[in-house]
Amino acid sequence: MHSSTPSNDKRQTTNDVIEIEAGLEDLPEVVEAIDRLVPNNAVISLKGDLAAGKTTLVQAIAQAASSTSAVTSPTFSLQHSYGDGLYHYDLYRTGFEELGRLGLLEEFEKPGRHLVEWMDEGLKAFLAAAGYNLWQVTIIPEGERRIYRIEPLNA
Repeated sequence: MHSSTPSNDKRQTTNDVIEIEAGLEDLPEVVEAIDRLVPNNAVISLKGDLAAGKTTLVQAIAQAASSTSAVTSPTFSLQHSYGDGLYHYDLYRTGFEELGRLGLLEEFEKPGRHLVEWMDEGLKAFLAAAGYNLWQVTIIPEGERRIYRIEPLNA
């Protein structure tokens, strides 16, 4: 759908997969799409290169959830919580096995949305096998804009 203003471009690629091309000013619409598609109790893998906008998207999601907490990447602490039921993980330096050793896999049992940057295949496989509602938002930079691909991983 193209609009006459320089807003976003939404493409429904299948029943449960959509792509949205958006700039920073359009992030509320990306968040609305995530809210519409993804259940409240879900783990969302945020996939994208360094500086693709993963933490920026988490900031927009937290703002829409009325969180007053400052949103930063939890690179060294592994997890931040923003209010009730919104969790943000940065696993850039940590893989699935390390999460298990640290006893952090149980964190995914908490009700709410778990937004995970740098989720590895081991963690994806574990969460899917354990029956978690698993989604992915892939962020692809396109100049000053981004393409956000929102899709279920175990539908």
